[in-house]
Amino acid sequence: MLTGAIAVNAPKTLLLSLSIAAALSACQKPADKPASANVPVKPEAVPYTLDEAKLPPVNRFLPADLDTSKSACTDFSGYVNGKWLAANTIPGDRSSWGAFEMLDERSQGVQRQLAEQAAAKTNTSGVDKLIGDFWASGMDAAKINAQGLTPLKPQLDAIAGLDSQAKIADYLRASAAKGENILFGFGPEADFKDSTMNIAYAAQGGLGLPDRGYYFDKDKADKLAAYQAHVAKVLALSGVPAADAATQAKDVVAFETRLAKVSKSSEEMSRDVSLFYNPISPADADKLTPNFPWTKFFESQGVAVPKMFSLAIPAFHQEVSKMLADVPAAQWQSYLRFHTIDSAAPYLSDDFANERFDFYGKTLRGQKEMKERGKRVLGTIEEEAGEAMGQLYVKVAFPAESKARMEQLVKHLSDALKVRIEHLTWMSDATKKKALDKWASFTPKIGYPDKWRSWEGLATQRDSYIGNVLAANAFNYQWAMGKIGKPVDKTEWGMSPQTVNAYYNPSQNEIVFPAAILQPPFFDPKADDATNFGGIGAVIGHEMTHGYDDQGSRFGPTGNFENWWTSEDAKGFGGRTDKLIAQFSGYLAGPGQHVNGKLTLGENIADLGGINTAYDAMLKATEGKPDPKTDGLTRDQRFFLNWGTVWRRNFTPQELNVRLTTDPHAPANFRAIGAPSNMPAFAQAFGCKAGDPMMRSGDQQVVIW
Repeated sequence: MLTGAIAVNAPKTLLLSLSIAAALSACQKPADKPASANVPVKPEAVPYTLDEAKLPPVNRFLPADLDTSKSACTDFSGYVNGKWLAANTIPGDRSSWGAFEMLDERSQGVQRQLAEQAAAKTNTSGVDKLIGDFWASGMDAAKINAQGLTPLKPQLDAIAGLDSQAKIADYLRASAAKGENILFGFGPEADFKDSTMNIAYAAQGGLGLPDRGYYFDKDKADKLAAYQAHVAKVLALSGVPAADAATQAKDVVAFETRLAKVSKSSEEMSRDVSLFYNPISPADADKLTPNFPWTKFFESQGVAVPKMFSLAIPAFHQEVSKMLADVPAAQWQSYLRFHTIDSAAPYLSDDFANERFDFYGKTLRGQKEMKERGKRVLGTIEEEAGEAMGQLYVKVAFPAESKARMEQLVKHLSDALKVRIEHLTWMSDATKKKALDKWASFTPKIGYPDKWRSWEGLATQRDSYIGNVLAANAFNYQWAMGKIGKPVDKTEWGMSPQTVNAYYNPSQNEIVFPAAILQPPFFDPKADDATNFGGIGAVIGHEMTHGYDDQGSRFGPTGNFENWWTSEDAKGFGGRTDKLIAQFSGYLAGPGQHVNGKLTLGENIADLGGINTAYDAMLKATEGKPDPKTDGLTRDQRFFLNWGTVWRRNFTPQELNVRLTTDPHAPANFRAIGAPSNMPAFAQAFGCKAGDPMMRSGDQQVVIW
């Protein structure tokens, strides 16, 4: 994945497959939950229109943005973006602002027009009805506020009756079957040893804070205290007397702290993908977790008990089993009650939605104000039925010529990567052959899926916003369960077309570029080759290089988890990546705040390989063509300047703190300088000299792919 979009306290119903894919590439973000089947793409029966005048502008590189008081060789990020960042403060409803966020605003502008048109139509069906119902019910604030907590009464009544270990275990199974699994991740993903088949994966979960370190690190003690206060407020809002709510909040934090002790950190999960794969028979898993038998869990989910599944992080699940035996039922009730309400808060009355924002948005991330209701409803549609919206989006916002141009660029980047691999001096011929085999099997996907998901069977209406959310959760979860034990559908996408991002999926060895990212500053049909190669070209190279980063390189050409390296080459690769870890660990994001070079390693490898490959591709594509300066800038300068433009981004201090702990992407300003500083072409383009910060040489220079 290209950007560091992260979700703090994401709904626990997210499928495990999405979490695994994210760790595999350190890049993919949670996608819309899948629907019931794939259907051929057909022309939309009901026409939609788009008013371009109502959309926010795109963000292009402009020579006037350059801060000529700074040196490109000393402070390249400041040289390219300093003036722009100073003039573009973070909007109140955001915790970061830059090129990605501006395109996201534009994408939301398109989606809003589509949602409003869908809601205005009558006697509709299919995608039109689905989007229209979600929008209309989500925008009906009066009805949502009048309903209060009533829509959750069945769940809360059930939790109130959990007075034994057996009842708690039954509830966990029943709620999971409705897509409401609070405690752990569970879902389908390709078998690491046979990427053509889906198996079930179970993973850790259950925490309300972004990472296990929030429960133990001294520098995060204030956030833990604020979280406990948030838990108490949510329980009090639900009707628990204030004194009891405070006591129960302590119990909830103690419960989660126990889970955190046996959980892996964000760094561990992102830098060792093998942690997700622990194949085991259900019978043997039952022995590890006797109070929560997996044979019974599979049956309760409507899934045939398989011969094998992956019980990732077994110590976590063993602890859950122990907690079913020794944690009092009342403490379980407090934990389940809080998370049931807190996860549903975005779809409930204002008092619950506001309290959730006050902690997760304002306290944890420094966001000054809540997004207006329309943006929040669009976020819900993205989460629950993103590809349905995408089916409308591409018909009004993605020209066919963009896809054709992208196909050409992918070919340029692919050819350049092949040449780079062939000319590696540090890799043996044996390993190089395997690397080229993997290169030959890359599958690009551009714009949108060849087949759309069908939503037949999902019943939505306009009487209850959260009713639609819960219906979609159950519908999508049960469809996902139907994938277990079945062949992988390689036509599926992990991002919706309107997502401003891109990703690499190692189990399918595919690179994917949604329609919404194919706009400036990444891709501009009106721009010259240098600008596009420095933008979307580097993105293409980035995603390809993920196939050869520290985790992607553990998967072979067919997507299977395998070792295709000679021991000597693996050692040499490790030595080179260690230098990249050291480079980024040396960057200071703030006083005493070092970038975590290990956590961000995969993305930094992809940036380094991506921009080098894009530069080579640009040279090949423009070979023999004159280089007339544009606005006084050479071709090479425009290439690097657009790369820098992509990484213009401000963060609130709180958002930056969260990202330094959990995000496998380095802060944007360091991505702007990290990879180019290792390239002699950059130094030559801007006349940098030995000793300049942007000219790493000798032992300091990092060369990998």
